[in-house]
Amino acid sequence: KVLPACLLLALLLLAPALSAQNERGLVFNLDIGELCLQSAQCKSGCCHRLNGLSLARCAPKAAEFQACSPKTIYGVYYKCPCERGLTCDADKTIVGSITNTNFGVCKDPQDSYRR
Repeated sequence: KVLPACLLLALLLLAPALSAQNERGLVFNLDIGELCLQSAQCKSGCCHRLNGLSLARCAPKAAEFQACSPKTIYGVYYKCPCERGLTCDADKTIVGSITNTNFGVCKDPQDSYRR
């Protein structure tokens, strides 16, 4: 009879921790500024590093007229991809991605239709 009481007490103590885990985890659903290895881990969808030696952290996506990178399979960016609805006007060749010069500027594709 002591074992079920201890088990019940343990479940009651762990319940808040288990429910909080769904809101924000240690591996996924990370907030801006938290360390990451892949963009899929970040709420924002961008795992960003300043240079090849820096640690990557979750960062907000690039807004209109900000520097950006096209989306890649690597999942870590020197410049974040654009916010939803914007396109990154950048060098999308394989050479640009290898030499890390495929940066561009976020633009609203609707602007070209309005002119």
